[in-house]
Amino acid sequence: MVGSQSDIKLVIGAGEHNNNPGWIHTQEDELNLLDQDSWNKRFERESITAILAEHVWEHLTYEEGIEAAKRCHKFLKPTGYIRCAVPDGYFPDDTYQNVVKVGGPGPKDHPAASHKIVHNYKTLTKMFKTAGYEVELLEYCDEEGEFHQNNWDPLQGVIFRSKKYDPRNQGDKLVFPSLIVDAYKC
Repeated sequence: MVGSQSDIKLVIGAGEHNNNPGWIHTQEDELNLLDQDSWNKRFERESITAILAEHVWEHLTYEEGIEAAKRCHKFLKPTGYIRCAVPDGYFPDDTYQNVVKVGGPGPKDHPAASHKIVHNYKTLTKMFKTAGYEVELLEYCDEEGEFHQNNWDPLQGVIFRSKKYDPRNQGDKLVFPSLIVDAYKC
């Protein structure tokens, strides 16, 4: 069980990328957001400094998202946070929305086939606030589709699918943005 380290930083659903060296990278079969036992086996309560989840929460229903956020809350230190990125439901591009839609655009092996929700900044903020967090918006589109970006520190967790790091989003045109928030334990 990990818990004696002073600064545990955790990536949930790390995939093939290692954008955050020094962080503990996990997959769903090792650490499931909805399985309390998998958390109890690996971590002590209030032992984790930071949790990064890039394109994970859209694979949960809204209610499961609240449950997962509450579970993370138990294991975060009092000053801990979750950096969460999901597809943005307000990004005004039909091709993008078709790719990220609930159930995905095609075969069952498509990464979006297990999407259960497409969040916008309002739903994601409300979900984390319901679970006991204060939320700071980092990157998001508003109801009119206008993109907003606040400065965020990559040392607190790199989100690859972001304006700053995704090569598809360099230049004047966004191609694949994410809705990114920091949710601070309160």
